[in-house]
Parts: sequence; structure tokens; C-alpha cells
Amino acid sequence: MDQREKIDQYPSCRHHSGRSHQLLPSSPSPAPISFHPLGPASPAPECACLLWVSPSVLGWRERQQKEKKPFDIPQPLLSQPPRFFSLASALGLRTWIRDWFQKADKNKDGRMNFKEVQHLLKMMNVDMNEDHALRLFQAADKSESGTLEGEEFVLFYKALTQREEVLSLFQDFSEDGKKLTLLELVDFLQQEQLESEGTEELAMELIDKYEPSETAKARHVLSADGFLMYLCSPEGSIFNPRHQALWQDMTQPLCHYFISSSHNTYLIEDQIRGQSSIEGYIRALKRGCRCLEVDCWDGPNGEPMVYHGHTFTSKIPFREVVSTLGKYAFQTSEYPVILSLENHCSVEQQDVLAQQLKDILGEQLLTATTDGHIPTQLPSPEELKHKILLKGKKIGRLEDTLDGPGDEAPEMSDEDNGAEAEEEKRRAKVGAQDREGRRMDSWMDVDVLLGSSGSGWLCRLGDNPTSGPHGPSLGNEFVRHNAWQLTRIYPSGMRTDSSNYSPQEMWNVGCQIVALNFQTAGAEMDLCDGLFSQNGCCGYVLKPSFMRDKGTLFNPSDPSSWESPGPVTLTIQVISGQQLPKVANSKAEAVIDPLVRVEIHGVPADQAHQETKYIENNGFNPRWDETLQFQLHVPELALVRFVVEDYDKTSRNDFVGQFTLAFTNIKPGEPSLPGGGEGGKLPPESFFFPKSLCPYPRQTHTDVAGMSSHPQAKLSP
Repeated sequence: MDQREKIDQYPSCRHHSGRSHQLLPSSPSPAPISFHPLGPASPAPECACLLWVSPSVLGWRERQQKEKKPFDIPQPLLSQPPRFFSLASALGLRTWIRDWFQKADKNKDGRMNFKEVQHLLKMMNVDMNEDHALRLFQAADKSESGTLEGEEFVLFYKALTQREEVLSLFQDFSEDGKKLTLLELVDFLQQEQLESEGTEELAMELIDKYEPSETAKARHVLSADGFLMYLCSPEGSIFNPRHQALWQDMTQPLCHYFISSSHNTYLIEDQIRGQSSIEGYIRALKRGCRCLEVDCWDGPNGEPMVYHGHTFTSKIPFREVVSTLGKYAFQTSEYPVILSLENHCSVEQQDVLAQQLKDILGEQLLTATTDGHIPTQLPSPEELKHKILLKGKKIGRLEDTLDGPGDEAPEMSDEDNGAEAEEEKRRAKVGAQDREGRRMDSWMDVDVLLGSSGSGWLCRLGDNPTSGPHGPSLGNEFVRHNAWQLTRIYPSGMRTDSSNYSPQEMWNVGCQIVALNFQTAGAEMDLCDGLFSQNGCCGYVLKPSFMRDKGTLFNPSDPSSWESPGPVTLTIQVISGQQLPKVANSKAEAVIDPLVRVEIHGVPADQAHQETKYIENNGFNPRWDETLQFQLHVPELALVRFVVEDYDKTSRNDFVGQFTLAFTNIKPGEPSLPGGGEGGKLPPESFFFPKSLCPYPRQTHTDVAGMSSHPQAKLSP
């Protein structure tokens, strides 16, 4: 099996009515949530969330250890059922429980004695009192044989994973406490899920899909098991269903969108000695990435190579990269791919580059403006469907490219320093005179792709482009610039370990192409995945209307600078968790002390985090019952990140898992979020709910996340 065949086995980010949302390598999936009044109303619009925290909610991902390769996927945790079972069928659930049984049945005799049960509890992250465990064991041992077989183990498992919080919710709407009639389920959908239209038809569909008992289906009732399956299903997702699929206007100029972007896409490790591989491109494309980077250098036998220059990274032929791009570019998204080309090749090998692009990509490669005329604005994603655009060092203005050769200083590459840029500038002028047009002729068609009218200019930004004496004015100036032109941000070349900056501040000022090292798992990529998990995972997210107006007064450093509808209060009640995974590489007998931290990433005034107390020695069913509250001044640019950590009083807490979503994508009601994340799927009985006082009152087209460190920015004119 070659590399591409292996990569084909990885799940892609596809969205449909029963959405599968598994991203690599660090991918948050949607989580369970619902809405209820919590206490007196706040003066500001209030959105309250009631949370049951657990793996399926938190798109679990184990942090990559330095000794691991960044794309090594950990063995699935024992508490993780196969995704294709989800909670959609009783058969799938029983199959998963059977797998548990086989893991715990050490002597393989088809029975489980109490000692094996105790071992099972340790595997499940449970530090349970031995007497209580024995009572559960004996209650399930209907045959009184001192062992559990088949259905007895199913009974034991159900008793072990019983969730009083969910049962209480079920009984609130069930007259007899055993089932929900069709009308009772309709009441639940209307009162808790805030469904208003077609609720009876929806209730019938849910019973037919999630009720495991054929008898109950025939009677049009939903059992407690079916209710739990529904809560953890795609229909119960925290995401507004309309936002899971492609829902935004895709006919606006490219500069009106945030674009999922990768830096050093060819690397799957660090940028000094790491491996270069086409896998980096395949993985990025399958995650919905729409802007990829290619560093091209002269190679042997006249074949250009892709690698990180002046380092010990391995090399791959440019031809392979282009072939991979042609095959995978539009498997996840049909919207345009931007190829950011860092060209370090000689004139001769530049000819080869241009020819390979044309020969391999053919009609996919955009080689002229869509109508053959100089545009007055950038084209839209809709106009550029199934097209690959090339962003390279500019040799002339768009008018020059259409009408004849021109002369312009090139852009600075990701690796260029100031002195190198000046030398590049000098060589460009000489080259324009002594290459007899060969370079321009070879690249004329390709260089048009992301050209723009007017003179190009370049600026470098420090750690915080909106700080300093001119910070506030730069903030608004930058927002205005980004309302009509594209800006690319990328990590500083000083980040030799391929670490990432947090992208929030760049999104706050409307930067579209905020490139991150996709190969490096961490909070920064969690935020990126949180933003781009909406709109059908197409890699394009429409910016809020106030960031698309060239005359906008919006300044992220000063929310009062524009006429906003006012702040929104977000109230989150963290209730409980179930079957939280162990910390990576921990001892078999270790049990975590979990706490939940909720982070808000947005404009500076909204940046905040709060956390619950920790629960000692209980990763199986911890209960917090704590309420956290946040005020959001610009909710359109806010991401909410849930983090579970293992408390450590002597050192830093250990990361357990996380889940990130855009605030604007939260659906009022009691939805759930299907589990997903690196290393496998999560237990069917694990989920959480947010409950909201009101639907989000400022529905617009955006979300975002993070902060920034050591970025550089390229501004198109």
C-alpha cells in the first residue's frame, strides 16, 4: 500500500445530514448542548448553557508528545467506540459493549469474574469503592454463578454508566418515567430544543431512527435508551443544523472570507530536520484547508524539489506535490485552492515548474481572469469553484501581465530576511533585463492567478500589530484594508520547532489567510478547527458584515468604536462528565482529578477564562455543578473552548481533552455533540449539553479564535 492509499483511509471532513466530523490531527467535533433559564435575567441579552462534559463533547485529542511523530495517531482509548456505530443503532452499541467485555476477559473463558471487573474499572478510569462495585456485580449476576456472561455484562455496563442527570431530564417529560409518548417527545422538542415547525414529523423520525425496541417503535414511543441515543446523535448536535452544511453566501469577493490556510504544508515534523511528505498536503486538504504552501528549489536532473531551504528536511519532487494536489484538491470542498508558491528555483527549473503545473493540473489551473478583463474586485469562491490559484512572487502588475511585461519588486518569502529581500529585489531588476522575458513568459499565465491592480506593497508586523502608539488606528485601518484586499499571515521563521502563533488577533482585524503549521497539534490548531468546522467544512467562512464594509469604524481594540447591538451574557453551568480518558502515557492504575476550563477567544475585551474545581480521583463520572458567566462584546468574533485537565498540585495540569466551537454556531435547545478526535471515537454514553435562555440575538456570518505571536503579514494592494 503506497502513501496515498494509506492516507485515503483517513477520515475526511465531510458534512451532510448525518455529519461525520473527524479532523486530523487535532480536530474538535461538535458537542451536546441545550438551553434552559438559569436564574434571574441579566440586563444584557443572555445565553445560558448547561453542560454535561465528557469525551464525546470535547472532541478529544491527546497532545502530541515530543518523542512521537506529529501525525502518529494514538491507539484508540478503550472508552472509544467506532464512529460508524455512533449511537444510531442498538446493534452498534451492543457490539461496542462486547468489545469491552473481550478487553476485560483476561483468561478468555467468556465469563468475567469480580477480579476481572475490578481490572475493567481501572481501564475505564474508575476509582470505585470495592463494596459498591461488588453490589453492581452481584445485581447483574442473575444466574448467581459468580461471573458475568453476555446479557449479564450488558446489565452491569448499563448500571455502571447510568446517568441520573439524563434520566431526570427524561422523567421531566415522561408521565410514567419509562417512555416518552409521541406528544411528550413533541413537548420536549418544543420546550427544550426550541423546535417550532414540523415537530410531530420530527418526533416520528427520531423514534424511527433511535429507538432500539421494535415494539416501542410500533407504538410510537421513545425509551430512555432511545432518548440517550438521540441526545448524542447528529440531530442533537450543538451546531445549528443549517451551519453544519454549506449555508453562507459564497458569491462575495475572496477578501470577505476567512480562508483555512496551512504553512509549510509539506512538513509533517519540525522545519529543521523534519520529514517532507505529500501526506502533509493530503491531510491538510482533507481537513478543508484551502491555502497550501510549496517551497520550490532546484533539484537533480532538472527536476524541482520541495523542501524547507537551508535545512536538513527531506525532499519531495514538485511533480508529486502537483499530482497530489490535482487528485485531492476538491474531495472535501469544491471551492478554490490557493497554492502559495515560494519560488527559489533557477530560470531553467522555473520553466519546468510552470510546465508541470499546466500539464498536470490542466483545466483546474486558473490561467486568466474569469472574464478576461481586469477586475474591479476579487472574484468570489463561487466563481472559482474547482479552480487552483497560484500565489507567487509578483513580476508585474495585473495590467502588465494582461497587456505586456512589467517590472515590480517581488514579495518577501516566508524565509527571507531584510538583506535577502534587498538582494532579491536587485536580482529581480537584473533578471527582468537579462532573461529575455523567459521567466515572465513562462509564468505569465500563472502569475495572473492572484494578481491585483495597482502597486504591490509589503509590511512586517511585530508580535502584536494592534499594540503600540498607533495600535488602535492600525486596528481600524487594517480592518478597512482587509475589507477589499487579501492579507496573508504566517509564522515567523524563528519558529524552528514548527510551533504556532494563536490566530485570533489576525482574524480580529479581518486577515483572511492566517497560515498555521497544520502538522503541530495544540490550542492554536484547536481554534482554527473550531472556526472552519462550519459552513460545510469548505474552508471558507464569511466575515461579519461590519468587517466587509470598506468604511467600517470597527476597531477590535475598542468595541465602542462602532454601533453594536450591545454585549451578550453567556452563562454556562458545568454539571458532570462521564468516562473521561486517562492522560496520555499514564500508568494503568492512574485515575485523573478532572477540572473543566472554559475559554473565550475573541476581541481583547472578550478574552477570558474560568474553571471549575477539580474532582479528586474520578474520571468516570465526575460532577461539578458549577456556573460560569462571560460577557461578550463582539460575539460574532468569539470562539468558546472547553478544556478538561487532570489537576496536579505539584506541577502543571495535564491536558485531557478539548472542544472548540464558534459562539455564533451554538444552536438553542438541548443538542449533543458526536464524539471525535485524534486516536479514535468516544463512548456513546458520554456527552454534554448547554442550555440557553434565548436564541442568539445577533445571527451573523462569523466566528474565530486566539491571539498572535511573531507573525509577518503580506498585504496585497
